[in-house]
Amino acid sequence: MTEPSVQLYAERHDNIEAIYKKLSEARDDADISDLLKALHRIVNEAIEADAPGADQAQGLTVDLSQIDLEKLRDEFAKKVKHKATAIEDIRKLVERKLALLLAENPTRMDFELKYREIVAAYNLDKDRATVEETFAKLMALSKSMDDEQRRAVREGLSESELAIFDLMQKPTLAATERERIKQSSRELLAELLRIIAPLDQWTEKEQTRAEVETVILDRVFLLPEPPYTPDDKEAMAKMLYEHVWQQSVGGRFGAARRRARGGET
Repeated sequence: MTEPSVQLYAERHDNIEAIYKKLSEARDDADISDLLKALHRIVNEAIEADAPGADQAQGLTVDLSQIDLEKLRDEFAKKVKHKATAIEDIRKLVERKLALLLAENPTRMDFELKYREIVAAYNLDKDRATVEETFAKLMALSKSMDDEQRRAVREGLSESELAIFDLMQKPTLAATERERIKQSSRELLAELLRIIAPLDQWTEKEQTRAEVETVILDRVFLLPEPPYTPDDKEAMAKMLYEHVWQQSVGGRFGAARRRARGGET
């Protein structure tokens, strides 16, 4: 296994990394769980800016923990006059959240593809109906992103463990096999952090790169056959190594490394 190619990295991640870097200064408050709340506020602020006054506040009080997407879509359609401006604000917010989702887990590319489809359709025709439909699609995408951010908790995994689990699992796994793969992902991450945690730039050290590669290969080739084939395992090992590499060079293993070192801040 060799160092991940620059070209492959660029093809899969350049656009997301560009967004991520552009918005990294404000990343501390970028909690995906607040995405729908933030979108709701954008709509409310747009309504208030178009026609300020006490009467405009009627019907805008919503329990932000239980946002009604249909009601929000209706408010957007009927009360927001400068819809294109609101859409741009929403796009920026969605891009920011999308960048953070993908930075954590490379298996989430479907979210990016869906977002691209929405934007492409919007750019073709920006009449009123298209703008309102774009809003609805962005809201639906936001909800699915919000759900995805909670998946690690539902699986009983950390975000870092979930990313490894997603790279290792197969959709056809039985429940018991799935739990075994889940445990294997926990153990693999722990082994990798044991190696990586003491080092600042392990990717520049040939011996450490070889050790990381060996740990991944050992773990992957212990997976049962079936359902995994030798080709499955080879491809998986490459993806896992690439993922660990990219997380490390992108500085996104920092928190996990600090925990592994014993709770440094």
